Formats: sequence, C-alpha cells, structure tokens
Amino acid sequence: MPFDELLKDLQIRREKALAQGGADKIKKQHDKGRLTARERIARLLDENSFMELGALCASDIPGMEDKTPADGLVLGYGLVEGRRVGIFANDFTVLAGSSATINNKKMGIFKNQLYAYGFPMIWLGEAGGQRIPDLQDSGRMLFHGVGSDAARAGYSHFRQVPYVMAAMGDCHGVPDWQACLADFTLIVKGASIAVSGPRALGKAIGQQHSAEEMGGWQVHAVHTGMADQVAENEEDAFRLIRTYLDYMPSNNRELAPKRPVPGGSDDRIQKILDILPEKRTRAYDMHKILACIVDGGQYLEFKPSFGKMLITALARVGGETVGFIASNPIVNAGATDTDALEKSTSFMCHCDSFNIPLVFLVDTPGHLTGLEAELKRVGAKVVNNLQALFQVTVPKITILIRKGYGQAMVNMCAAGAGADFLVAWPTAEISFMDPHVGADIVFGSLPEAEREKLVEKMMADSSPYPAARAYGISDVIHPCDTRAYLINILGIIRESKTKGMSRHLLAGWPTKF
Repeated sequence: MPFDELLKDLQIRREKALAQGGADKIKKQHDKGRLTARERIARLLDENSFMELGALCASDIPGMEDKTPADGLVLGYGLVEGRRVGIFANDFTVLAGSSATINNKKMGIFKNQLYAYGFPMIWLGEAGGQRIPDLQDSGRMLFHGVGSDAARAGYSHFRQVPYVMAAMGDCHGVPDWQACLADFTLIVKGASIAVSGPRALGKAIGQQHSAEEMGGWQVHAVHTGMADQVAENEEDAFRLIRTYLDYMPSNNRELAPKRPVPGGSDDRIQKILDILPEKRTRAYDMHKILACIVDGGQYLEFKPSFGKMLITALARVGGETVGFIASNPIVNAGATDTDALEKSTSFMCHCDSFNIPLVFLVDTPGHLTGLEAELKRVGAKVVNNLQALFQVTVPKITILIRKGYGQAMVNMCAAGAGADFLVAWPTAEISFMDPHVGADIVFGSLPEAEREKLVEKMMADSSPYPAARAYGISDVIHPCDTRAYLINILGIIRESKTKGMSRHLLAGWPTKF
C-alpha cells in the first residue's frame, strides 16, 4: 500500500507518546503506590470513552522532543457516568510533569474550548512546577509561557462550568494554581499542594520543610480550608469526583439533574425529634438532623474539618439538588468563627453560580468574638459574607431550628437577608442575644426573683409566634414536616418562571480567598 510507511510512522509516534516517560519511570510511579496519568484517566472515565487531544505534542526546545511525550500533560474528552467532561492529567513520568511552553498552550486552548462548549472540567494533579530551563529566557517567558494568550484561561475560572481538581501526588506550581481555582478541590492522603516544592524552597529562602508539612492533607483540610474533601486513596478520589459531578449541572446555563428518590427517604424524618434535645442549652449534632431531611440520608459535605461549627453540603431533597448551610451546635454551640464565615461565603458563591437553591438551618448564638477573632479580621469576614449573601439570586429557604440571635442570624439568611421562604420550628428563639445574657446586662442589679420573671418574659418574646403574627416569618412548622415542606417549595421553584436559575452575580468571586 502506498501509505504503509506514513501509517507505520504514525503508529510509532503514537506508541512513543503512550509509553509516557518510559518503563523505568512508570515503575517508579507504581513503586510509590501511584497510578500514571493515563491509568488515572482510564480508572475515572467510563470504559473506552477517552478521546485524547495533543498526544503528539512535545517540547519546543531543540533536542527535547523525544524526552517529552505529550509535553507532560495528557488531556481530552471522556464520559463520567455517561456525561461528557474534559479531563487534564499531569504526567509525572515526563520530567516530573513540569509545565512549559507547549503544555501551557494545550491547557489554555482546551480550557477555552470547554468553557465555550459547557462541559465540566477535571484536573488530576501531580507535577513539580515550571520547567525552569524552558522559561528562563525572557522572550519565552513572556510570549510562549505563562504570559501567553492562554494565561487567562489557564489561571482564571469564572464558574461557567464545574471544575474539579484532585491532588493525586505532590502538586507544585500549575497544579497548585488549579487547586486554588477549582470549585471542588480534593487531596489524596500522602499528596500535597504548595506553591513550591521542598527543593526549590530550600534553595530560594533556606527553609527546610517536607511537602507534607507545607501542603499535606491536614494543612489544607484543617488549617487553610482549601481542600473540600480528603480521599483515602486514588480510588476514593475517583468516587468523590463522580459523587460531586452527579449533584452538578454540566454548566451554569442548566439546572442540576433530578434523580429518583431512594426508597425509605421519608421514614427518617419521623425520628428528628429524637435528635433535638428538649433542654435548650444542650448541644446536638446537626449532621444527624440533616440526614433525616435529605434523600437516602446521603450528602456530600464541603470542608468538614474547617470551620466545623458550620456544615456546608450538597444533597438531594425529593430528587432535587440543594445546598445546605447549617449551624452545628455541637461545636462552639454553633457560634461561627472566621473560618466558618469564609466557608459559608465560598459555598454560597458555588451554589449561586450553578443554579442550586440554598437551604439554611439556623441554630447559632452569634459570631465568635474577642482578640483572636479581631486579629483574624472577623468584622471584614462578617461583612464579606453578607456582601455575598445579598448577591445570591438562587432561591433561599431558611428554617429557624433553635437559636437565631443578632448579627449571626442575618448572616444565616434569617432576618432581612432576602430569604424567599422563612419558617421556624416551635423550638426557635429569635432575639438580639440569648435572653439570659441580655437579662444579666439589663437587669443584673435587680433582685433574683424579679430578674427571673423578666427573663421569662424575654424568653416568651423570643418565641417564633410574635414573628409569625407580624409575618416576619411565613409559618411555624412541625419539625417532622420539614422534608415535606422543602419538597413542596422545591416544586414551586421548578414550576416558577425562572425555574430557580441564578443571575450569576457571584460567578467572578474568587474561588479561594
């Protein structure tokens, strides 16, 4: 055949690309207990659904062509549970997955295409940062590297499509930036996310820290809040990615998919009063309340180890995706700190950008204040949170469960914050502050018996019924009716003129701050 030589040449080139960094480098990756880039893609995507783009790319540095198959970045289209996605994976077997001219170009062009087509993006990260020899020259740095036309797409994200980033190994440089951009960032135990690796850090500023110390899972799950979830291993990471995407629309012009309601979902709500203590000062775990309300008792929590007095989670109620922001009184009585405020702001931006209604479950005595809080700019965090809340344009449903006091009640969308539907349980307390604390301030000098009578009056005035009489709330509902109430409201939203679609005013709010 006249084309035999051409086709043979093509086959050889493809085989070299698929060989990645070679058998020795692949073995080293496996010896660390890690998959290669293409193995990760194959495990995550539906079988035989991957269509790679740019497999024949290589470094544009003379003499490096054979050492840089795909230039260290594998990308293309595939399916996750039948849904089209775009996927990126750093190839650590090729010069530690380092970024340079061509793979930066691939990244930017492909991201722009995914934004235009409206497909979710997934980044499987493991790379050692920029490829220093390639980008030291000023001309290459400005016109072929991070300063190219691809930079805007590569280093920005305006929440047009859901973006998932999974740190599968050490992620320095570009994969670190992607972790900061993503809507849902997860880290595998043993991986790290940091601007610079230990070697570069030691050379630049003389600090000696391990990758784990600088950016391991505990750093980002507990202290920075950058990790939305922690995966036990790579297979667990793939599970979390699939779970997240299942809750999400493919882009910001769609509603999240409705799913069948698991059997038995209506049964748990009958046990909700077994969880809520009769004594108003006794703590309880709001996770258990949440499990009674949502379909199948299942939800995907964001940042569970960060700002733990507040729960942020995606779940379904009656088959519809909703975002829950819920006080958790078992931690600091539900009083919110600066971490919780940042967590709430981030989650509101996420849900509003992707047309997901918000449900607030309120039981908070206020914000944590004091010297430490002021040093963390608590006032600015409170106001930032309110600025975001006031720009939310998806439907907001608020349920006052127990304490709703002062400024924190406003931040939880319970007073003058634009809730579309606002109801209370009969256990709710609505006031400027705890009646007992208020009585100490106002009536502390009175005899105890007289003071107690005034406290009782304050308690009565704090019940939800004065608010209901004034239509400050639309109803007081039985706790066991909460799930049915939400299903009814979500049905109203689906049948409305807007269908619950957002105006996306928060799409450009930073994903990490």
